[in-house]
Amino acid sequence: MKTVKVEYTVKESYVETNKANIGAVMAELRSLGEVGVKYTVFLKEDGRTFMHIATTRDEEARKVISSLESFKRFREQLQAGAETNPAQQDLVLVDSSFDLS
Repeated sequence: MKTVKVEYTVKESYVETNKANIGAVMAELRSLGEVGVKYTVFLKEDGRTFMHIATTRDEEARKVISSLESFKRFREQLQAGAETNPAQQDLVLVDSSFDLS
């Protein structure tokens, strides 16, 4: 299992577009059913900083997100709307109150 956190800030004028693009990614991911991916996105208090957390079962599942057409569009459009570059951080799970597998 691997967990990755990605955080970035977008221009105020891009917030709603980014939310819509994230929604498209989530809809496409849900349509695949169980593929070993738990993916959540949060918006911080400033209303412009997004934090993505993806936990994947294995390397094959990790490739699922980046293979989605909606995710490719999301990344491409984010280049124009981002105020800061996405910063990626690998996380190590200590424990959880629910099953992540």
